[in-house]
Amino acid sequence: MRYPTAYDLKSFYNGFTGRIIRSLIRARLLELWPAQKSLRYVGLGYAAPYMYPFMELAERSFCVMPPNLGVHQWPEEESNLACLGEDFNLPLETNSVDRILVAHHLEFLEHPESAFREMYRVLKSTGKIIIVVPNRMGLWARADWSPLGMGQPYSARQVEAFLKDNNFVHERTCQAVFTPAFQGALWLRAAFIFEKIGKFLYPALGGVHIIEASKQLYATKGRGTPVRVSAGGRVKKALSPKPVPTPNTSPKDRN
Repeated sequence: MRYPTAYDLKSFYNGFTGRIIRSLIRARLLELWPAQKSLRYVGLGYAAPYMYPFMELAERSFCVMPPNLGVHQWPEEESNLACLGEDFNLPLETNSVDRILVAHHLEFLEHPESAFREMYRVLKSTGKIIIVVPNRMGLWARADWSPLGMGQPYSARQVEAFLKDNNFVHERTCQAVFTPAFQGALWLRAAFIFEKIGKFLYPALGGVHIIEASKQLYATKGRGTPVRVSAGGRVKKALSPKPVPTPNTSPKDRN
C-alpha cells in the first residue's frame, strides 16, 4: 500500500480539486460541530485542511501527524501548530482534549485499536471524535489519483462496529463528496449541486463517511457472553411467601 506524504496531501489540497473537496467536507463538519468557544481541538492524521473553521474560537487547536506521513508547518506563515506523534503514544496529557478530528488516518492504520486507545485516553469525559474516511462503495474509492482513493476504504457499519468495540458510542453518520470522481473542471464546478441532491438521491455513494462518536466511560470491550441463571433452592425458598401463623384460640374465645 502506498502512503501519501504530508507534502503530497498539501499539494492536492492546494489544487483546484482539493479546494472543492475541502469545501464540501468542511460544510458537513460544521453542521455536526458548529464552532464553539473555549474547546481544545486536535487533528490526527492529515486534518489540517479542515481545522481552520475551529481555530478562531478554540481555546487551542493543533495537528498531530504520524511518522509515516511526515509533517510540514501549519498554519503557513504563522506560528507552527503541527508536530509528529506516534499513533500509540500521542504527545498529549490524559483527559486534555475536547474534540478530535481524524482525517486521512484510519484508512492507513495497521493497528487501529492502539490508535483509538490513545484517542480514548486523551479525550475528556465529554469529548467527541469525528472520523472522515473513504467510503468503500463511494464514487471516489477507486480514484487512486486522489487521497480519497488511497488506503483501505470502509463501510459505515464497519467503522461504527469498530468504535463500539473500542469504547466509543456512535452518535451519527453522514456522507459528503457526491460529485463524480472526474478531474474535469466542468464536473467540479457543479460539485455543490451534486452535494445538494446526492445526499437525498444516492446517499450510499458519497466519497467519504463522516462519523461522530463520543467517549464511553463505562463501556466494556465486546458484546459480552450471556449467562443463564437458574434460581437455586435458597433463592426459591427466600422468594416463597411465608405462611401466616394462625393464633391459638380456645372454643370459648371462638364463641
